[in-house]
Amino acid sequence: MKTIRTFCILLIITSFLLVSAIAGADWEADEAVNRLLSIQEPGSPIIQGNSVIFTADSAHRRVGVAFAHESFSTVYWFTKLLVPQDRINPVILPGQKFPDPFKDSGIQFYIYTVPEQMNDLEYRLIINGLWTTDPSNSNVRKDPSSGLSMSVINLPPRAINLNPARGLPEGLHFTFKGPPGETVTVAGSFNAWDPFMFELKEGPAGTYTLTLPLPPGTYQYVFFHRGQRLLDVNNGRRAYLRDGSAVSEVIIPN
Repeated sequence: MKTIRTFCILLIITSFLLVSAIAGADWEADEAVNRLLSIQEPGSPIIQGNSVIFTADSAHRRVGVAFAHESFSTVYWFTKLLVPQDRINPVILPGQKFPDPFKDSGIQFYIYTVPEQMNDLEYRLIINGLWTTDPSNSNVRKDPSSGLSMSVINLPPRAINLNPARGLPEGLHFTFKGPPGETVTVAGSFNAWDPFMFELKEGPAGTYTLTLPLPPGTYQYVFFHRGQRLLDVNNGRRAYLRDGSAVSEVIIPN
């Protein structure tokens, strides 16, 4: 029983670390994780929703990716993907140590959430300390001004989510993504934080939207989904209430 309990705890910790390696973990991030776990070997980048899954051989000492639209100023380092050993309940004799329940999958990865309104994603890898194009991606473009060769991912068209942080002249436009057929509401300083007053309407499966005609000003808000208070992942602006809880904040200009 102790062996099984220890394995389950380690499995939970590993699952948490895997999800934490993905920026903005939410329902879409869960889909990216599921896709990642289906990959058998490292290869060319995979487009999954609004994210790109980068993979490399785990034999490399260290791999990172940097992007042209960020002027290559930030390097995102890959994480090793560990998977459970084939034997879930090994026999442990007295005096023996508990064996490592996980093994190297042969893959290290990074999942990058692509900014909106991008048609191409230009990037370079750092493999064992050396800058290079992606050896698994044959689509390469040379920057005429710098002469730098960059790997390129051509992104498919996608719906543009309006960012509430920018505000709109006619009020606030909220967008929430999640599983289809759910109930999503929004509450904030504009309705005394009533979690039942304003329900978002589902358009395309899993996309919920609502526009509220509000005058210019500063507003705080959160979404409610499955009984949980959730910040707006499309809006990086944050504020804190008197009780210390974080909320999303938006300013509608005059």
